[in-house]
Amino acid sequence: MKLALASTLTMVVGLTGCSIPTAPTGGPSLNGIFTEPVGRSGSTLITNGSDVSLGIVYSQNTQANREYLRDYQANAGTGFGQSLLVQPIHDAYVSTSRPDMAVDWVKASLQRQFGSVTVYPDMQSLMAAKPDVMAVVDTRSQLITSRSSDVQSDVSADFYDKNFNYIGTAQGHDAKALSPVWADFKRSEDIVADINEQQNVQVRALQKFDQSLNNLLTRPTSNVSMNDNESSQKLY
Repeated sequence: MKLALASTLTMVVGLTGCSIPTAPTGGPSLNGIFTEPVGRSGSTLITNGSDVSLGIVYSQNTQANREYLRDYQANAGTGFGQSLLVQPIHDAYVSTSRPDMAVDWVKASLQRQFGSVTVYPDMQSLMAAKPDVMAVVDTRSQLITSRSSDVQSDVSADFYDKNFNYIGTAQGHDAKALSPVWADFKRSEDIVADINEQQNVQVRALQKFDQSLNNLLTRPTSNVSMNDNESSQKLY
């Protein structure tokens, strides 16, 4: 029992004494993407199928989120205090913060709906390619830190026609408030279970995105309004 307590207290010291990356503040998904106002498309359906090409770009939020997750993984081996953490806890932090999990999932989902899906580095390249449909993919994550165990995940894809007019949005969100992983007398097994839950939150958000995408592609989008800046500027 004393050994278990000592291990838990070591874990507390390791978590509270290190610098854990915090999630970047999110902005509108179109920041840095469009330089002109986006109009509403006259189309009420997003064309899809094996003969339809889709071009996508990643929002600034997505790029910042991937960098945040890379830092999170790196700190799981250093900043979190690798020598102080038992291996299962360290491994849980690493496995639940995969930088490309969301973008890989979204791309695979889109590939099931369109004949070709190409990721472009910027809007200029996308415009030059002239695909049939284009989308801006926006992903954001908030994972466990030494100050907060509130976990969130958001993913969306804003679709536009070949004239760059907005058609509709597919999106998924999930969140969960976990008990503090640094709580006294918490067993390492319970800590690992809580850390693993942050990946479950990400998966549920992506599953909701898939459902939203299916609804968007099978129903008219006339009742889908433009994303307003207030909802897009949701802060973590």
